[in-house]
Amino acid sequence: MPERIRGQIWRDGTKVEGFDLSEVSDCISDPGLLVWADLECPTRSTMARLADELDLDPFAVEDTIAAAERVKTVTYAQHTFLMVYAVVLRAPDTQPADERPPTQQASLFDLHRISVFVKKNALITVRRTAGFDMDAVVARWADIGDEQYGIGALLHGLLDVVVDGHFDAVQHLDDAMEDVEGMLFDEKVAGRALQRQTYALRKDLVLLRRVVLPMREVIAGIQRRRFDNHAPPELDPHFSDLYDHALRAAEWTESLRDMVTTVFETNLSLADARLNTVMKKLTAWAAIIAVPTAITGWYGQNIPFPGYANTVGFITSTAVIVALVAVLFVSFRRRDWL
Repeated sequence: MPERIRGQIWRDGTKVEGFDLSEVSDCISDPGLLVWADLECPTRSTMARLADELDLDPFAVEDTIAAAERVKTVTYAQHTFLMVYAVVLRAPDTQPADERPPTQQASLFDLHRISVFVKKNALITVRRTAGFDMDAVVARWADIGDEQYGIGALLHGLLDVVVDGHFDAVQHLDDAMEDVEGMLFDEKVAGRALQRQTYALRKDLVLLRRVVLPMREVIAGIQRRRFDNHAPPELDPHFSDLYDHALRAAEWTESLRDMVTTVFETNLSLADARLNTVMKKLTAWAAIIAVPTAITGWYGQNIPFPGYANTVGFITSTAVIVALVAVLFVSFRRRDWL
């Protein structure tokens, strides 16, 4: 993906036309300015230039360009660094069904890592992929008054959109889990298909839990630092509400984890019950078939007995077969074996 750089500067609550990444360091020294810069798919040279210009910690820069990192927040001497993951749901018609094996289920969502540098009055966001829509964040800033409450409002708007995406993904997984629960007792659904779908949901849930659960600590850490720095109290209710949303999303994923386990156990129990039913039916039919086999075998003896070589013997054997088979069938049917 090509590199894309965008941003915005506010002076005393008014947007300043034009933006250049090299202006960020100059804006930090002016308390009347508020600046946001977004780097999408940046090159290593761009990140090196940004690190030198803003005096970013090399460990934070290394985490930004690393292939994989966990959700966290770290306070360095010159700035605060956050690592979060945005969750974007996949549309059903865009899932790459032709590119995966027929036994592999497509994921319901994509993860997009966002690295955030907070330094005085500047917010720098770095994204390694282009799937996350930053326009939604900009719209959220406009709703809460981005320039009114400074850097705290920008950070809150970004995290609010990210947590909302987590909620949407958890809701989507919950709906998919309910569909799987409805399929458990559907005899028309193949057992292997149900197992593959359940496993795919479990895999998505594991990925989602890795990015949802740590968000509580990230937001709690931001709240503590805001209180320590005597930040404006107007945003305190917003951050408290954001923490509550992150906590609810985390608890929801835990309940979904229990639901997945229940689905697995129920599926195994139903498979055992179906197997027992099949064995009972086979046993019942084997007993029924054994009756005519035994009687016809008896009458097939080559020795004289009552009814031997006589029509009465044929009628007697047939009547005995029908009577015993009927008795066994009724008896098994009452026991729900057939």
